[in-house]
Amino acid sequence: MTPDKQFFADKISLDGKTFVHAEQIPIPEWACVVTQRPQPTLTVKDDDLFFVTDTIGNISGCSLNDSNPSMGLFCSDTRFLSRLELQIEGRSPVLLSSTADKGFSLSVLCTNPRIDDRLNADTVGICRELVLNGALFEEIEISNYSTTPITFELTISFDADFVDLFEVRGYDRQKRGKLLRLVDPTIEEAILTGDGVSPIQTTATAEMLTLAYQGLDGSIMESRIQFQHRIPDYFKGYTAVWRFELASHETQKLGYRVNMLTNNKSSSTVSAPATLGQAKAAEVMEEQHWGQQITRIRSDKSLFNRVIERAEQDMYLLRQSFGKHKTVSAGVPWFSSLFGRDSLITAYQSLMLNPQIAKETLFLLAAYQGKSEDDWREEEPGKILHELRLGEMARCQEIPHTPYYGTVDATPLWLMLYAEYYTWTHDQETLEQLWSNALAAMEWIDRNTKETSYLSYYCKSKRGLANQGWKDSGDCIVDRKGELASGPIALCEVQAYVYAAKMRLAEIARMKKRLDLADRWQEEARNLKVRFNRDFWMEDEDFCALALDGDGKHVDSITSNPGHCLLLGIFTPEKAYSVAERLRAPDMFNGWGIRTLSSLSPAYNPMGYHIGSVWPHDNALIAMGLRSLGLIDQALELYQGLIDMTSQQPYHRPPELLCGYERNGDNAPVQYPVACTPQAWATGSIFQLLQMMVNLVPDAQNNCLRIIDPALPESINRLSFHNLRVGGTVLDLEFERSGNTTACRVAKKRGNLRVVIEA
Repeated sequence: MTPDKQFFADKISLDGKTFVHAEQIPIPEWACVVTQRPQPTLTVKDDDLFFVTDTIGNISGCSLNDSNPSMGLFCSDTRFLSRLELQIEGRSPVLLSSTADKGFSLSVLCTNPRIDDRLNADTVGICRELVLNGALFEEIEISNYSTTPITFELTISFDADFVDLFEVRGYDRQKRGKLLRLVDPTIEEAILTGDGVSPIQTTATAEMLTLAYQGLDGSIMESRIQFQHRIPDYFKGYTAVWRFELASHETQKLGYRVNMLTNNKSSSTVSAPATLGQAKAAEVMEEQHWGQQITRIRSDKSLFNRVIERAEQDMYLLRQSFGKHKTVSAGVPWFSSLFGRDSLITAYQSLMLNPQIAKETLFLLAAYQGKSEDDWREEEPGKILHELRLGEMARCQEIPHTPYYGTVDATPLWLMLYAEYYTWTHDQETLEQLWSNALAAMEWIDRNTKETSYLSYYCKSKRGLANQGWKDSGDCIVDRKGELASGPIALCEVQAYVYAAKMRLAEIARMKKRLDLADRWQEEARNLKVRFNRDFWMEDEDFCALALDGDGKHVDSITSNPGHCLLLGIFTPEKAYSVAERLRAPDMFNGWGIRTLSSLSPAYNPMGYHIGSVWPHDNALIAMGLRSLGLIDQALELYQGLIDMTSQQPYHRPPELLCGYERNGDNAPVQYPVACTPQAWATGSIFQLLQMMVNLVPDAQNNCLRIIDPALPESINRLSFHNLRVGGTVLDLEFERSGNTTACRVAKKRGNLRVVIEA
C-alpha cells in the first residue's frame, strides 16, 4: 500500500489516540504451533475476569479454530485475548509441570525442545507465572542450565478477536464490528507530509502494544500490553521478540501486564495494580479476609478436607461484582455472569458457610426485578431475571440478555431464599427493605397461575429459551415415548417452590401482623398441595410426572425433578416415600448419583446435558429431601457417591455435571466434555451435603439452633464447624461418630443462642 492523504480518511480518534481499520495496515503474522489433538486446559478467575489456557499457559492462534474455542482472556462477555503464545525459536516449549491450584493464578515450568544443533533439549528453564487482578500479569524467568553460554530467540505472540462470548458458544452473527490498528501520532504526521514512513511501524512502541476493536454499537475496546523488566528487542506485527544471550546458569526475567479497556475506561470493575507482585498480594489479602468471614469446616479425613477447602476457595473465586453488590457467578467459562436461578440456589446452599452471599444476592436481584411488560426480554412486573450479559451482542440487542427474564423458577426461589436468610440471621432491616419486592414477586406468581392454577412457562422471545426451568436445554422435556412436550409447561418442582414460598411467606406475614396475607397464602398453599398430588401423580408408575403440558396432560417420563419436591413438603407422605424409592432404582441411580432421566427412556443419552447426565446440585437437593423423610442411610449413600466422584476430579472440584454411565468397579466417572468448572451450584452442593449430615435447623428470630439427629457417614469419624453464624451468635460445633451414633457438642459460643441437640 502506498501511503497518501486518503490513508486516514476513516480514522477514529479517542482521547488523543488515532485508530484506523485493521485492513488498512496489514501486519506480518508469526506462525502458530499446530497440534492435532485436543488440549487440556487451565482456568483461573478473579471477579469479572477469567482466563483459559492450555497446560503450557499458551493460547495458540491455531487452537481456537479446532478443539478449544473457550480459550482466551475474557471480561464483560468479551474475549480480550485470543492468542497468547510463547515460543522458543519458533517451537512450542516442552511442559514439565503446571497448576492453577490457587484459582486466581497459574504457574508453568517448561523447557526447550532440541533445536537443530544449536540448542540441546532441556537446556533452558522457562518458569511462567500468570495472575489475574483487574488485569492479566505475567512474569517469565529464563534460565540457562548448560555449562556454556547460549543464544536463542524467545517470542510471545498476542492477538485479540474481541468476540462476544455468545459467539464463542456458537451463536451466529450476520455482521461484526471492525478490528483497529493504533497509529502513532508521529507516524501519522510523517505519512500526511509524504515522508515515506511505512505504516508497518505503527503496530507497536517500545514498551506497549495495543490491540483494538470498534463494535457495532460504536464502543472501542482495547487490550493494552505493557512490557516490564526487559523490553522486547523488536516486534514482528503483534509478536514480541527477545534475543537472549545467557551465560551458564544465568537467569533473566521479562514480563507484561494486559489492561482491558472499553471507551478508554477499564472494562473490569477491579482496579489493577502496577505489578504482578502487588496483584498476588492483593489477591492473598482478599482471600484471607474472605476466610475470616466464613464457617471453617474440617473432618478427620484429609481427602475430604481437600474437597471442602476447594469448595471454600471456589466460592471465593466465583464471587463477581455487579455495581455495588457482589454475588456468585454461575460458572466458568460459559456462565461467568449474573444468573437468577443459579445464584439463588447457590446462596441457599451456602447459608451456613456465609449468609452474606444470600443477602447480596437478594438485593442484587431485587434491583433488577421486572417492572414492565417486554416480550423480547420476557420481562414482567415482579419477575426475577434469568441472565444478565454485558457484551456487544447484548448491547446491540442481538440477544435479549439486558437482562433476560426467561425463567419460571427464579421468582419463587427468590422468595424461598428471602425467608430462609431471615431464619438464619434475624436480619430485620433486610426483611423490611425487601418486603415490597417480596410482595411484587408473589403478585407475579399469582398473575401467572390464574389461568391454569399452576405456574407454567412458554417462550415469548424470538431469541429466548424454549425451556425455562433448571433443565433448560431444548431436548429435555420429554414424555415416556421420548417425544418433546408442547404448550405452556408446568414443571413439578416449580409447583413445590411455589408451595414452599407461600408457606414461608405466610409465616413472615403473620409476624408482620399482615394476617390477611398470611391466611390467604397459607390457604393457597394447602389447596395447591391437594391439587398437585391429584394432578401430577401417575398411578401406573406410582411416581410424579415431570410436568403438565399445554393440554394439562402428564409429561410422563421418569426424571430427577420430583426429587426437588421431597424437601419442600408438597407430597403426601406415602407419595414422597414412593418417589424416594423410585429415584434409587438402577435406571436412575448410577453409583455416582441420580440421573436426570431414566436410562429406560427412549430419549436417554448418558452424554446428554439434561437427558441422562448426573448433576451434583440436583443430587444434593435430593439428598436433603431423603434426609427430611428420615431416609438417612439413603441420603448418605448419595453423599458418598458424589464425594467419591469429586475426589477423582482435577483439584478435587465437583464439575457442573458428569455423564450418566454406570459406576462399575474401579472405573472413573466419565467427564462431560464442556462442563463448567468451577461451577457455582456444584460447589454449593458440598455445603448442602454437609448440612444434610449435621441437620442444622436455625431459628434466629427465637434465638435458637436445633441440631436434629446428626449422622456422619462411615467414611468420617469427626467433623468440626468453626465460626458458624446464627443470628448474632458465633459458635463452634464438634461432631463425633461412634458406631451408628453421632454425638454433638458446643465447643465454643460467643452470644446467647440456645443450642438444642435432639437425637
